[in-house]
Amino acid sequence: MPKAQPISVQEMLDSVRFLPDRTPHTTDKEAAPAFATLSDYRDGGLFVGHFAGNSEWERHSQGDEIVYVLDGTTRLFLWVEGEEQGHDLKAGELMVVPQNIWHRFEAPDGVKIMAVTPQPTDHRVDRPE
Repeated sequence: MPKAQPISVQEMLDSVRFLPDRTPHTTDKEAAPAFATLSDYRDGGLFVGHFAGNSEWERHSQGDEIVYVLDGTTRLFLWVEGEEQGHDLKAGELMVVPQNIWHRFEAPDGVKIMAVTPQPTDHRVDRPE
């Protein structure tokens, strides 16, 4: 059985490098320094990230994702019934993204997030249709 221990979210955030110009075409390799894994959790993990710009579309087939804004702001778009639904989130707010819902982030001024993310994650550059 793994040993439970405290995790410093701030120390993990201090270990990531701000990604100033994220785009849907940013590769995993380019984005990797802006993200860190806090812990494994169920069939995925608990992650932090620090970036500005726009992400690609993603979805999680094994469960809901919890997105919590630690600092800054983001607009989280969900693709629901053929339409984008934008939700503005600021520090201290969270959103539960339902299983299998395509979603993406726009954070022109930068955001620090923590997410509980099930795996696997599907990615796509173009809007789902």
